[in-house]
Amino acid sequence: MNRYWSKLAQGLEPYVPGEQPRDRKYIKLNTNENPYGPSPKVLEAIRNATDDSLKLYPDPTCDMLITAAAESYGVGRKQIFAGNGSDEVLAFAFMAFFDPGRTIVFPNITYSFYPVYASLFQLDYVTTPLDSEFNIPSEQLLQNSGGIIIANPNAPTGKALSMSAIRNVLEGNPDTVVIVDEAYIDYGGESVVKLIDQYPNLLVVQTFSKSRSLAGMRIGLAFGDSQLIAALESVKNSFNSYTLDRLAIIAGTAALRDAGYYEGITAKVVATREKFVRDLRSRNFTVADSAANFIFVSHSDVSAEKIFNELRARGILVRYFNKPVINNHLRISIGTDAEMAAVIRALDQIL
Repeated sequence: MNRYWSKLAQGLEPYVPGEQPRDRKYIKLNTNENPYGPSPKVLEAIRNATDDSLKLYPDPTCDMLITAAAESYGVGRKQIFAGNGSDEVLAFAFMAFFDPGRTIVFPNITYSFYPVYASLFQLDYVTTPLDSEFNIPSEQLLQNSGGIIIANPNAPTGKALSMSAIRNVLEGNPDTVVIVDEAYIDYGGESVVKLIDQYPNLLVVQTFSKSRSLAGMRIGLAFGDSQLIAALESVKNSFNSYTLDRLAIIAGTAALRDAGYYEGITAKVVATREKFVRDLRSRNFTVADSAANFIFVSHSDVSAEKIFNELRARGILVRYFNKPVINNHLRISIGTDAEMAAVIRALDQIL
């Protein structure tokens, strides 16, 4: 450990992202990226914006993007916050709404950035267990806590909570903020953005990295009561006023205004997912019901670690989490029909 590191840096266990190898060409199904590219209108907007204006700082208010989001989602402009990907939005939310000394709560199997943020911001947390089918028992989140965070659909399981369950969590925690992380919502879940006028303690976070094919642009939004958004703006302007660059603002705006294209490619991913699930179940895989652009699977006879290594040797990347409870499961992103057919052929060889 370097002697110049702060005590905070020395004590961190950072998030480990999915690998991005460059040693060969892979079928890359390990980071839940969209197999289809951005809308042609988005690419055209980016090309048109690559001019001399890049010498200027971007709009710190992201006015163009937020106006487009307000029109797209049917909410007020003061109910929207924009940040550099949903990970940054979540970090700002942890700072804005959760206090040291008050314990926050989230499921024990969920997006692994949550405990990392809790450690970074010196927050105490407890986790609630999933049931035997990887569902989140929402009644366990009805407690007097310092805050709640739920990924819906959950990661890495892909399971979704109903809107009524989320309402119960909101009503059971009236004095604390409930963050609902909807990174994968467009693949089968029901968004609770429509509830922000009813629950002043609700913050909904979404990303353009998944269904909108813009992981490389880093665009995230939060929706909530105007007072929650004001708190996020305060944190942002104490950290980095220019969270989104000029091209990201342009790209995000264009994506919001081409909803039809994204609805089309999302439907293709969902159809591919359902066929792939059927193919796996016919080969004795157990597959959790998914509302995301990935599936969570295990096999009755062959270990997940063995399948992970064998797939990698064949040029196919999936995600293996060597953690308690889920260490015999794989998370497999949904690619194109051709990519998923290649996975099935490889699995037939391995099995």
